Amino acid sequence: MIVVGAALMPLIILVLVATSYYNREEHTSKDLPSVLSMGRTSTWIKRVQDFMYADKEDLSYQVQQAKIAIAKGGWLGKGPGKSEQRNFLPHPYSDFIYAIIIEEYGLAGGAIIIFIYILFLFRSIRIFQRCPYAFGAFLAVALSFTLVIQAMVNMAVNVNLLPTTGVTLPLVSMGGSSLWFTCFSIGIILSVARNVEQMEGNTARAIVQAEQDQLKSETERV
Repeated sequence: MIVVGAALMPLIILVLVATSYYNREEHTSKDLPSVLSMGRTSTWIKRVQDFMYADKEDLSYQVQQAKIAIAKGGWLGKGPGKSEQRNFLPHPYSDFIYAIIIEEYGLAGGAIIIFIYILFLFRSIRIFQRCPYAFGAFLAVALSFTLVIQAMVNMAVNVNLLPTTGVTLPLVSMGGSSLWFTCFSIGIILSVARNVEQMEGNTARAIVQAEQDQLKSETERV
């Protein structure tokens, strides 16, 4: 709980700042102090304010185009490569790839993507349960949770359940550093899984060898 609270603290502070510097009567943002205007802090605050207070007409261009893409997709989609909103939606191959997937493959395709990530998390938890060493077990499950949470955040942004974050969809979005991190993470998970299988195989062979030796000794006694 302490770790979760520490992880959520920056998000809570950001939401509090965004609400305190918003004029609800005039529906405008208040002037931010110079400290909060440094870097991308003002952009984060603006995105949170738009998510919390913006009307349907005042939604950001990205959110509007993503909603149009999802609405056009329907249940089964328009077909692979037949997306129209990719010509209008910013970052259609990275941040908002999930909206394009739903447009082309429908809600069924979006549900399959969610199922694949859940299956990946389940398999990583199985590795965690089978691994006898704490370091490898916790490393594999932590990396898998990181990738799945990142995927869920990206999909939540695409369907307007969270403010725009700029997080990519692992193994699906086009990207540079994100793709490197995803590949390294999956490589480490596969390495832990391979070691687990080798240890289980060695244990099984040792048990079989012990049973054969015992049977041989009993046969010699007879």
